[in-house]
Amino acid sequence: MAYLLLTLCAVLSAVSALLAWKILLMRRSAEEIRRGLQERLDTDTNTLLSISSQDRAMRRLAASLNSQLRLLRQERCRYRQGDQALKDAVANISHDLRTPLTAICGYLDLLEGEETSPDAARYLDLVRDRTDHLRQLTEEFFQYAVALSARSGGSPEAVSLGPALEENLAAWYPVLSARGIAPEVRLPEGPVVRQLDRAALGRVLGNILSNAVKYSAGDLSVSLEADGTLTFSNTAPGMTALLAQKLFDRYFTVQTGRQATGLGLSIARQLTEAMGGSVEAQCQGEVLTVTVRFP
Repeated sequence: MAYLLLTLCAVLSAVSALLAWKILLMRRSAEEIRRGLQERLDTDTNTLLSISSQDRAMRRLAASLNSQLRLLRQERCRYRQGDQALKDAVANISHDLRTPLTAICGYLDLLEGEETSPDAARYLDLVRDRTDHLRQLTEEFFQYAVALSARSGGSPEAVSLGPALEENLAAWYPVLSARGIAPEVRLPEGPVVRQLDRAALGRVLGNILSNAVKYSAGDLSVSLEADGTLTFSNTAPGMTALLAQKLFDRYFTVQTGRQATGLGLSIARQLTEAMGGSVEAQCQGEVLTVTVRFP
């Protein structure tokens, strides 16, 4: 009887050891699958999952995941091709619209030099206003396509944010003055240099200043911190925290912005993120603050 018990204990110990070893191998295989799947989802790679285990169930699981990875890769390629085709179409359409719009503007210039009746002059003003709006919209569509393409990389160089900000403020000074806006500017003592695309940075700053011109009640505060944080604050009547969160959405415009296309700040966000930065908007007590960070 004792011999049978010892034999049974030995068998149970052997089975337990075998099961423990099996569980250890399955855990190792599961970890291999987890790491491999995470790596293939995070990076654009054509390789598939491979595991060291010979367990049939784990290998079937890896094969099933590889099948899904192949489908995901196909859908990703299809998405990229369609996305690029859409960008090219927007850029091409915007470019093709420039020629007839330029001709229309030229003929409008000629008509404005002719003697017209008061009604005809009023109609010409309306046509000029709508033509300018269409030209602005076309340009914004073109720049938006360019901004999306900029995600693939630009021409980064050492850019000092302080002088770049002063340069853009100087360019917008006539427009700001016409709106009675005298910006308050605060800059750090030392230079703040980042590796950025200079043209893209100019576009970002210009679009943010354009937004301030449209919606400011007559004030504008601009500051640059030593950590690369740019802040633009102005009183924006009618602005709320909810509206501020939507400012960077494509085609979103605040109701008072009749001439707005809703693409300016969206372009600014695309370009900022392409350069490794971030941008956000907040509103407290109708004071709109747009913050751009280049860490």
